[in-house]
This record gives sequence, structure tokens and C-alpha cells, in this order.
Amino acid sequence: MELQGRPADTTPMTTDDARPAAPFGRALCAMVTPFTASGALDLEGARRLAEHLVSRGCDGLVLSGTTGESSTTTDAEKAALVTAVREAVGDRAALVAGVGTADTRHTVELALAAEKAGADGVLVVAPYYSRPPQDALEAHFREVADASGLPVMLYDIPGRTGTRIEPDTLVRLAEHPRIVAVKDCSYDLLGTQKVLSRTDLAYYAGCDEQVLALYALGAAGCVSTVANVVPGLFPSVLGAFDAGDTGRAAVLQRRALPLVESMTVAGLPGTVTAKALLGALGLPAGPVRGPLRPADRETTTGLLAAYEELAALAGQSQE
Repeated sequence: MELQGRPADTTPMTTDDARPAAPFGRALCAMVTPFTASGALDLEGARRLAEHLVSRGCDGLVLSGTTGESSTTTDAEKAALVTAVREAVGDRAALVAGVGTADTRHTVELALAAEKAGADGVLVVAPYYSRPPQDALEAHFREVADASGLPVMLYDIPGRTGTRIEPDTLVRLAEHPRIVAVKDCSYDLLGTQKVLSRTDLAYYAGCDEQVLALYALGAAGCVSTVANVVPGLFPSVLGAFDAGDTGRAAVLQRRALPLVESMTVAGLPGTVTAKALLGALGLPAGPVRGPLRPADRETTTGLLAAYEELAALAGQSQE
């Protein structure tokens, strides 16, 4: 029996249907903040790591985000990090500086400092602990966006902040000329689609296991923790999708699952796992700052095995 229904819609896409512009690039790395063995900020290590990431496919870097240990770095360290990384990568990658705090005034101060240090944009997380209602949350973001000339990427990660940036709030905030993007760690696929369908906000998948899924729905790209150790992974996934080879894009995304799971879903914060792997690979990272603790040897061995398995598969696919 045939199902009766309307004929397939063959209307050409309009400009309103197109993917929003990617204001900060497409494949961004949520870069760790390298420290020396004594725990001091390692600016030379940050320069080397940034150069490594950009030369291998990342066209944007998020500094002092969750993975960058923003909660345990000082204001001066945050500004110095932006300046050092800008010196290393020049204009080859967009730099988005994490400036979110639990205090609106402090967040504004950090946004102004990031602008002065040379950032291209700011990442602003929902204020944590105080759990403001949506009207207060909206006012907070508007005040930060008004304070500097930098474009703003909102950071929706209720699992850490305790507060969701609700879809209707995002739709209203999209009217602000400097609020241009969202880093999406909401795990709300329905809500994300609502905002995508009603605004021109550039969505960036903030959870590595969702990169291809959100990109297929119209996201601009990703902000990846796993990119610290495999910077070319998601440029390959997104490139395959853009080329129309959606099957290959899916294969590449699935191949990365063991590494993604072990780095971001298996219990330890991504900062801990990324720094453990970077250290094992001889790249700048250093220790984590308390209250975080370093990965133990068994965990690091498992992470390295997942990394080597993915590297072997990538090598086979290029033969």
C-alpha cells in the first residue's frame, strides 16, 4: 500500500535556508593552557601548541575556556595568553577568549582586557552558582556585549553552570548585533534546531560526539577538546560533509568515538585527559591546577591506546 502525501519539495534553497556564516572559523580547538612543571603559565609552550594546532587544521582557537582551566587562571594570565598566542599564529586563526565569570562586572572587565590583548571574539558562559532567571541572564549577556567591540559567542553548558540559556532567550539575544554565535553543550537537539530555524546565530558543537550531527543540521562548526591531540580530525569530518561525501563523514566521526569517549565522556574532565595525552605525545601541556588532579598511569595508557588506534585507522585510509 502506498502512503498518500504531498510530493517531495523540490523548491530551491533560499539564502534564508543557507548555513549561517562561521564568524570564528569552522574547526576550533578548545586549547589547554600549558603550565610549567611548577604550575606557572607557560607562554612559550602556549605559542608552540597554538602553532601546532593551527598548522594541522584548526582555523580557530578558544583560549581560557573550560578546557583551558579558566576558573583557576588569573586575569593577568588570561590576557597574557591571548597576546602570546596572537604572536604565534598571527591572522591565520581566530582567537576567542573565554571571559565568563559568575560576576557581570568581572566579565565585562575580562572582555575589555581580551579586546586590548588582541582577541577576535569572546566566549561568555552563563553565570554559575547564582543561577539567575532568564531575564537576568539576558541582561547579563547584553551588558557584556555592549561593553566591548568584540563579537560574542554565548556558551550554553547547563551541566556545569546549573543554568540553561533557554531557546527563547537565545532568540531574543540574537537580535543584538554583537551576539553572533553559540557554543552548544546543552544536549538539547530539539532546542538547538528551534534556535537555528529562527535566528542567524552560528552554532558551534561543543560536545565532540555531536559535531557531525549538529553540522548536518546547519551548525557553523565545532569547538573541540579532542582537537588538542587530533587537530585534523574534525576538519576532515566537516570537509567530507561539505564535499557531499556524507558516508565518509559519518565513518570518520564514528572512528573517533573511542578517543572521544575516553577523553570527554568517561568520567575525567577533558582538561585532565587532554593534558595527559599531550604530555605523552611530547607536546606542551604541563600539569593541571587544583582542584583537578592529573590522570594516573593506567588512564594515560588507555588514552594513548585509543589515540594510536585512531591514528592507525587514519593512516590506512590514506594509503
